[in-house]
Amino acid sequence: MNLLVVEDEPKVASFLKQGLEEQNNEVTVVYDGFYAKKMALENTYDVIILDVMIPHKNGLEVAKELRSEGLKTPILMLTALGSLDEKVSGLDAGADDYLVKPFEFKELLARLRALTKRYTDNLADQKVLKLEDLELDLDRKVARRGGKTIDLTAKEFSLLEYLIRNKNRVISRTEILEKVWESGFDTTTNVIDVYINFLRKKIDKDFPTKIIHTMVGMGYIIKSDL
Repeated sequence: MNLLVVEDEPKVASFLKQGLEEQNNEVTVVYDGFYAKKMALENTYDVIILDVMIPHKNGLEVAKELRSEGLKTPILMLTALGSLDEKVSGLDAGADDYLVKPFEFKELLARLRALTKRYTDNLADQKVLKLEDLELDLDRKVARRGGKTIDLTAKEFSLLEYLIRNKNRVISRTEILEKVWESGFDTTTNVIDVYINFLRKKIDKDFPTKIIHTMVGMGYIIKSDL
């Protein structure tokens, strides 16, 4: 798994990073709420492990803001407070699960496995992806916008599907190459820009609301500009 750990206590952060990496996970550690939100929105993670008591923005605020941005990544919230009210507050903020410190590392691993399985199962159950008046029928491999069927190649469909699954999040060209093309293309190639241009002509050109946006120097994001 690719994990984001948000923990401001150096010893705890180091313990989590070492233990999780020993289980063959990729782990990124940040120490405050500002960078937690920034990293979560700019990168793809399987789970975010989010401590409640962190500087700048606490974990509850970060979770709420990520969910308001449309991020669906599972969030496992960590806290030293184990009261029912605290747990309810965390879940209401958008957390998917709650773990009270101190905890057994085996339990953490079990919670992570359960979260990723649940998230993957939910994605697999989705048959139609939607954004505004754009629909992607995954079974029939058909795209429609405003009720109009749009003819897409297999690669265009895969690219659009990945963008919609990650809607409201900036996606780098490198990530698109890795996830959609699944190959080690030279990252200087303009193949991504070419295919984005293809999609724009088919998805955006004849519609007043544009949904595919370029973030200069960072990549692309698909969202409504309303």
